[in-house]
Amino acid sequence: MSSRKGLNGTCSVHEYTGTFAGQPVRFKMTSVCGHVMTLDFLGKYNKWDKVDPAELFSQAPTEKKEANPKLNMVKFLQVEGKGCDYIVLWLDCDKEGENICFEVLDAVLPIMNPTHGGEKTVFRARFSSITDTDICAAMARLGEPDHNEALSVDARQELDLRIGCAFTRFQTKYFQGKYGNLDSSLISFGPCQTPTLGFCVERHDKIQSFKPETYWVLQAKVNADKDRSLLLDWDRVRVFDREIAQMFLNMTKLEKEAQVEATSRKEKAKQRPLALNTVEMLRVASSSLGMGPQHAMQTAERLYTQGYISYPRTETTHYPENFDLKGPLRQQANHPYWADTVKRLLTEGINHPRKGHDAGDHPPITPMRSATEAELGSEAWRLYEYITRHFIATVSYDCKYLQSTISFRIGPEHFTCTGKTVISPGFTEIMPWQSVPLEESLPTCQRGDTFAVSEIKMLEKQTNPPDYLTEAELITLMEKHGIGTDASIPVHINNICQRNYVTVESGRRLKPTNLGIVLVHGYYKIDAELVLPTIRSAVEKQLNLIAQGKADYRQVLGHTLDVFKRKFHYFVDSIAGMDELMEVSFSPLAATGKPLSRCGKCHRFMKYIQAKPSRLHCSHCDETYTLPQNGTIKLYKELRCPLDDFELVLWSSGSRGKSYPLCPYCANHPPFRDMKKGMGCNECTHPTCQHSLSMLGIGQCVECESGVLVLDPTSGPKWKVACNKCNVVAHCFENAYRVRVSADTCSTCEAALLAVDFNKAKSPLPGDETQHTGCVFCDPIFQELVELKHAASCHPMHRGGPGRRQGRGRARGRRPTVKPSARRPKDKMSALAAYFV
Repeated sequence: MSSRKGLNGTCSVHEYTGTFAGQPVRFKMTSVCGHVMTLDFLGKYNKWDKVDPAELFSQAPTEKKEANPKLNMVKFLQVEGKGCDYIVLWLDCDKEGENICFEVLDAVLPIMNPTHGGEKTVFRARFSSITDTDICAAMARLGEPDHNEALSVDARQELDLRIGCAFTRFQTKYFQGKYGNLDSSLISFGPCQTPTLGFCVERHDKIQSFKPETYWVLQAKVNADKDRSLLLDWDRVRVFDREIAQMFLNMTKLEKEAQVEATSRKEKAKQRPLALNTVEMLRVASSSLGMGPQHAMQTAERLYTQGYISYPRTETTHYPENFDLKGPLRQQANHPYWADTVKRLLTEGINHPRKGHDAGDHPPITPMRSATEAELGSEAWRLYEYITRHFIATVSYDCKYLQSTISFRIGPEHFTCTGKTVISPGFTEIMPWQSVPLEESLPTCQRGDTFAVSEIKMLEKQTNPPDYLTEAELITLMEKHGIGTDASIPVHINNICQRNYVTVESGRRLKPTNLGIVLVHGYYKIDAELVLPTIRSAVEKQLNLIAQGKADYRQVLGHTLDVFKRKFHYFVDSIAGMDELMEVSFSPLAATGKPLSRCGKCHRFMKYIQAKPSRLHCSHCDETYTLPQNGTIKLYKELRCPLDDFELVLWSSGSRGKSYPLCPYCANHPPFRDMKKGMGCNECTHPTCQHSLSMLGIGQCVECESGVLVLDPTSGPKWKVACNKCNVVAHCFENAYRVRVSADTCSTCEAALLAVDFNKAKSPLPGDETQHTGCVFCDPIFQELVELKHAASCHPMHRGGPGRRQGRGRARGRRPTVKPSARRPKDKMSALAAYFV
């Protein structure tokens, strides 16, 4: 076999000879990175300010775009697929995998060799684990990709895109334009995400409305022997009237003896667990391992691709009749933690697993080979250990124990005492946390025996409110109501956490934030179906009918979008109902933030609102201007933009990071055609402004293809040059008095020259010289004074690209050739010229 990297530098290609359909062939094996394509709106419909969100339901056209354009996945597949006669699809065997099959086929089929006489050229491999046996078996029984399953995914993607974007855009713009302390950059809505949040808020409401009630119980103790007493449980359990409880106490407290009414000894069994599916794995990972669902799913997928476990996305808890249970078990026979248990099962015979639910997708999650903590790392090991112990438990025997019960009578009241004794631990040997709790054995007695009463008293207690939902409980509710799939449940939970709708408290309990609570209450007030699980559950059933070929894709899509379009219009007309709740909990924009910079329209101070999303608000003009996030904002020397007279502000990511000035108005309303919303002065193509790319740009970035290195004029005396696209920062000319970008360019690389004035006491120049003009890439004096930071990797194979000062202030200078002998220093870049030897 020969292996090489594909043109995208990410996917490997393996080639080897073999036989296929009884004839010798040359195999070419490669991969993709998740979905090849993603669904998005066309052109102007991606711009929030130019389109009414209501148009997104039907009028806005959509298209399939590359999910990750940087990977060039379509071109890569076409290059590798050109000239091929057959294609065998080995994508994940679920609906998403089926959808990716057709994304691959759309790219590859047009450039494959033409078929002869209707010959079959497309094949689908179906497998559940990456083991020799499973792979060979899949190759021996190749099928066809399922177009209906792929269509169901297309339908879900389009529904989520159109519905989610319409509601999200409307409510984000509406509420962020009115309130300043929402502390969320996006007020999102999702057909699955919102009902998920609804479960959390519903539990919060129950906690808030809970009123504790006082109740009373009788507790009795009897002497079993000289050194031991038994605590008895009252058969009435509890009463909520103190006087009645006192009456029962008065009736029993004078009694000196408790008489045995009945005794029983029964052998009982605690059943071994059902085979493991995705939802149960996520529940246990959250409740017992302290791993969030998203993290647990990512870890499980990594274990699967490394061949340690079978496919981790399955709804099935029933092993097929022909499933080889002993094979995976033998893999664990020499493991240091459970070898004895496994060997005993193999010798004495395994117990057939319990019959669970067969969803018809994949077998339950099963360990496929042995592993150690040193091999996997701490996090992956904990999940792998649980999966393995669970599998061994499914083929172990039930835990058997003896339950003894003694019924007592004290006066007119009846009490009970129960004890358990383990007969055979069974599966609890491998899952000790499931073991029957140790209890004291009860004394041997029979009906009519009496025991001395040592104490009888009345206890006052109170009912307790429910606790906040745990992730495990939320997963159970989502599964019960059909919200999301086994694969998407972790994503929806992760989304409500990231959007600041809930916070994860100790014990992985989900506590709704003020924003999450107000949103859900607002949905209930306007249209409860937006947050209740019923409508999404019905949609999921329709999507499953598409997958089964029982429903028409277009009809389901059209009907569902029509329903939500009507709901959207009603929501917009009734938004005042939610707004009434918002204004109680959040502060208006005008009352939030602190004065920072002057508005170019009214020349009054605008307020800087630091809470997410950070923005400037002019209360006089009632205008809001979004700012770059995840950094600090301050006034930039009271300088103004020559285009609109707005005072500039300075964004900074920290003393060692990037900083650049920007005009709030230009950043929200790009003045030039080649500028995009959110750009700062370091990307502005104004031909004469002193802050623009035209005046401060130096040359093409040494890392990315599209960026330009721009001088940061505010960084002195620790001067910096930073890329206006990627995270490359070059620290240079420390302690220089002044650094300016010259109008002249380098004769070698066409980059702009820098004119530097050094301090006399710290000048690196020979003699008493303090001034020098040169190229940061080529000048030998400057090479020693430049240090590159945050760089990722260099791609010397790419030539050309933007330089400076041509075509709207951005040059198209030639990038110098990199010789093969050029080496990049390991730790510190002593000079940028190392890239351009």
